[in-house]
Amino acid sequence: MKKHLPVLRNSSFFSGMSDDEILSVLHCVDARTVTRRNEEYIFHAGESISEMGLVLSGSVLVVQEDVWGRRNIMSRIEAGDIFAESYAATPGSVLNISAVACERCEILLLNVGRLLTVCPSACGHHSRLIRSLVTVLSRKVLQFNEKITHMSRRSTREKLLSYLSAESVKQGTRSFDIPYDRQQLADYLCVERSAMSAELSKLQREGLLRTNRNHFELF
Repeated sequence: MKKHLPVLRNSSFFSGMSDDEILSVLHCVDARTVTRRNEEYIFHAGESISEMGLVLSGSVLVVQEDVWGRRNIMSRIEAGDIFAESYAATPGSVLNISAVACERCEILLLNVGRLLTVCPSACGHHSRLIRSLVTVLSRKVLQFNEKITHMSRRSTREKLLSYLSAESVKQGTRSFDIPYDRQQLADYLCVERSAMSAELSKLQREGLLRTNRNHFELF
């Protein structure tokens, strides 16, 4: 696990912890690593899980899919971030999301049940990690509320403008990159890609923005 310390040290989940404390906690929660290739699943909808994931390298999409294969992207998880924590923390709950690698990635799996029980050695850093988990859960609620804000707009144009405006404010600039390619952005906003592409072209003609792949400039 020592080779992963640079990523873990910079993860908000392990914020303020020393290397020795991080390694001790990983032992407490039976941490293990898995590797997935692009489009391979880490978790499938319909499963019950006891482990949450932390991305060590690459990135992961958290998605909802219907029986016809239509995909709604909930979020993209980058190195240092965690996913599926609320399901792992609720015994008996069934996933209604899937976690899919969107490039080759390495994942650290942590047993949340071991995290939520009292550590036999009553270590202070164990308690600190529980507080970090609560903070992460709160942040995920805010992210979900933001997605609902975009999706509640009536038209594809309004959804695009809502999302791009929020990203501009979040990044503090009118020139920024987004974490999604075109298909992923359409899936995130729950719109048809062709309709979204048409709206982006129209917005460019109107002089409201300029875009190249996942880079946007707003005017």
